[in-house]
Amino acid sequence: MADLRITSPRDGDYLNRHDGRIEGEALLVPVTGTCPQGAVVTVNGNPAVVTGETFVAEAPVTRQDWTITASCGCGDAPAHATAEIAIMADLNSRPRYRYSIDDNIEFLHDLGSSPDTYNSLFDHWYLKFWKLMHDKYGTKVHINTYYELSDHSWNTSMMPDKWRGEWEANSDWLHLSFHAIQNLPSRIYKDADYDRMAHDYELVVEQIKRYAGEAVINQETTVHWAEAPLDACRALKDRGIDILIGLFWVRNGQCTTKYYLDLEQADYCNTRDAWQDTKEGLTFVTCDSVVNGLQADQVLPMLETQTGNPHTGEMIELLIHEQYFRQDRLIVEMDGKRNNYFQSDVFEKVESGIRWLAERGYEPCFWSDGLLGSPQ
Repeated sequence: MADLRITSPRDGDYLNRHDGRIEGEALLVPVTGTCPQGAVVTVNGNPAVVTGETFVAEAPVTRQDWTITASCGCGDAPAHATAEIAIMADLNSRPRYRYSIDDNIEFLHDLGSSPDTYNSLFDHWYLKFWKLMHDKYGTKVHINTYYELSDHSWNTSMMPDKWRGEWEANSDWLHLSFHAIQNLPSRIYKDADYDRMAHDYELVVEQIKRYAGEAVINQETTVHWAEAPLDACRALKDRGIDILIGLFWVRNGQCTTKYYLDLEQADYCNTRDAWQDTKEGLTFVTCDSVVNGLQADQVLPMLETQTGNPHTGEMIELLIHEQYFRQDRLIVEMDGKRNNYFQSDVFEKVESGIRWLAERGYEPCFWSDGLLGSPQ
C-alpha cells in the first residue's frame, strides 16, 4: 500500500506563474502524489481526485503561507496521515536576469597599484565597460573577487579606499562579493571545512567593506568552481550568504560544480531556475551559461533555449570570467604554462546577450532583491 506522499511540486521549489495560475492573492498549484488506495485526500483543504494509489489536486498558496499539506483518511474517518512540503511562491514573477563575473582580482590590482591613474573607478576600461552596459540597458553586475594574486605579490589589503564613495554611490547596480582567497590552486574548496571557508570569506569581505563599503555586499555569491562541502556552505550561511549560484549539468554521471548536492539534486536543479535546500536554508540558482565557453554565434541560441522553457526562462543567470577580458596579462597555471585567455569578441558576446534580453523585456536584478529578484 502506497504511503501518503506529495511528488509534485517538490520540497524547496520556487513556484511562479508558470507553475500554476494566479487567482486573486493566491497561486493555484497543481499537486500530485501517492496515497493508500481508497483514501480520501485533501490538499490545503481542497478535495483531491484519487485514482488507485495516486491523487491530483489544486492547492492555493498565498504570500502568507508557503506550505502545501496533504491529508488523508478512509471513507468518513477523520484524516489520520499528513504529508507536507515547503515551497516559495513568487506571485509577482516576471522575466529578469543578472550578470556575474568570476575570478576577479586583476582590475583591483590595476586600481590599487596605480591609484593616481584613476580619478574615477570608471576610468578603468573594465569597469567602464560594465558601466556602459548599465547605462545602456540597466544591467546589474555582480563581481566575485579574490583576496590576492596567486603569486602573493599583491592583495586587497593594499587597495586604497579612495573610491569608496563611488562604490557606494553605484551600489544599486554594482556589487562585490567573496569568490575565493585566490585563483590557484584550482578547486581549492573541494574538501574545505567550516573554518577554512569562514576564514577566507572573512578575509575577502573585510577588505571589500573597507575599500568599497557594506552597500556593495548582498547575500549571494558563486564560490570558486561552485564546489564546497556542506559544512563549508554552512560557514557562508552563518555569514549571511544564503544564495549560491551553481552549474548543475550532469554529464556522463558526473557534476563537480554543484556544491554539496548529490547528483539527483543537481540534475533536478538544472531543470529549474532555483531550488532551496529547506533543511539548510540555502538556495541554489542555476547558471544558464558560462558565456566565455560559447562562440559568439552560440550566445543567442543558448538564450532562446533557456528562455523558451518556462521553468528555466524566468530567471536568467549569465556568468563570465575576468581573465577573458585581459589582453595584457598572461595567466600562469600550476604546471608552469603561461596562457592568455583573452577573447577578442568578449565585449560583443556580453553585449549581444544583454541586448537580446533587454529587447524581450527581461529586467535586470540581483537575486537578493525581494524573492530572487522579484519584488514582493
